[in-house]
Amino acid sequence: MTKAIPDGMHTVTPHLICKGAAEAIEFYKRAFGATELSRLPGQNGRLMHAMIRIGDSTVMLADEMPEWGALGPQSLKGTPVAIHLYVQDVDAVAAQAVRAGAKTTMPVSDMFWGDRYGQIEDPFGHRWSIATRVRDAGRHAKGDAAANVQRPIRTVERPRRQRARLTLR
Repeated sequence: MTKAIPDGMHTVTPHLICKGAAEAIEFYKRAFGATELSRLPGQNGRLMHAMIRIGDSTVMLADEMPEWGALGPQSLKGTPVAIHLYVQDVDAVAAQAVRAGAKTTMPVSDMFWGDRYGQIEDPFGHRWSIATRVRDAGRHAKGDAAANVQRPIRTVERPRRQRARLTLR
């Protein structure tokens, strides 16, 4: 009988669109120790579909294909999404990713929720959060700690409104 969820797959699986998916696979091998599972070449040297495994999770990839509406973060000028990795040694993995070509966007540090945590951006524009659980923080401890976190100050430039002048005749 056919399985609804294939062996080796989880309920949620990231599917990354990259400008240069073949190069992205090689980066993920160097940065995160990924293993390539499959590759389906398409036209013009582009990858229609590929799968890698990072840890116990599968990540799907494809090259940008604007004719199908498939654009990566570089073409979209950013991404609102971060892919989260739990690893044994966040400091080592973050450093390895940077040596492979990633950019640190949030240095690794201890967080109030019990993780040692940082963020990077890969050379293809995808954001990754990387963490190692260092202590179990209970729900109440997390709530108390969260209440004491200083929120970043965000300034928004707003155009000045000009007042309409009424002229009565």
